[in-house]
Amino acid sequence: MLLKGKKALVFGVVNDRSIAYGIARQFREHGARLAFSYAAEPIKRRLDPLCEELGGEFLFKCDVTDDQDIQSGVDLVSRQWGDVDILVHSIAYANRDDLKGRFIDTSREGYGVALDVSSYSLVALCRAYEQMLNPGGSVLTLSYYGAGKVVANYNAMGVAKAALEACVRYLSVDLGARDVRINSISAGPVKTMAAKGISGFSTILDTIEKKAPLHRNITIDDVGKAALYLASDLSSGTTGDVLFVDSGYNIMGV
Repeated sequence: MLLKGKKALVFGVVNDRSIAYGIARQFREHGARLAFSYAAEPIKRRLDPLCEELGGEFLFKCDVTDDQDIQSGVDLVSRQWGDVDILVHSIAYANRDDLKGRFIDTSREGYGVALDVSSYSLVALCRAYEQMLNPGGSVLTLSYYGAGKVVANYNAMGVAKAALEACVRYLSVDLGARDVRINSISAGPVKTMAAKGISGFSTILDTIEKKAPLHRNITIDDVGKAALYLASDLSSGTTGDVLFVDSGYNIMGV
């Protein structure tokens, strides 16, 4: 049991197809104590049964674009647990109109939304929970291949993920002073609710099957197992890094 008794906050479970759900399931199987956030009431209604299924100890509201909401969540977690060992950030959003066509046509507003929700939210959460994270703790976030390469229709989200990966590197220095690690998992495409908003997503899935060394798309369990490694003491010397879980697609050239 790699995470026995560890307290893990999971941000980003929307349904049982969410990558964060796969991560939470692996954590639970290895003894972690879980708590989940939700951004709005419609998500809470879907999350309630999943929280019960996974043995979550409590739910709390957290709109990551609202600093007061983040602080309210911190206050609640402090009362419930007092401290935290693991924080999972699996949050991303861009306007649907900015996930198709030409990147050059991205609106100023759309660009700001993508960067705020998908990238700055990690900084905001790390700052808010910094004093509660125990030494030896771990922060995880989710990135994608489009952070470093041009992926058709990923557009503003690709830029946001690039910023997210840069944030991981800079945050590793700040959190490392408290013996807390932070890493990113660059997960291959998964049929999540968020992925449905990307034009031509089925083509991306087909490409992975044809060109990746493993000739298959990944599952949320594949990501969950990688997250288990990064959250546990097995990765005690790893921080500021990006771990690819994409059937090896990222190594392939023309």
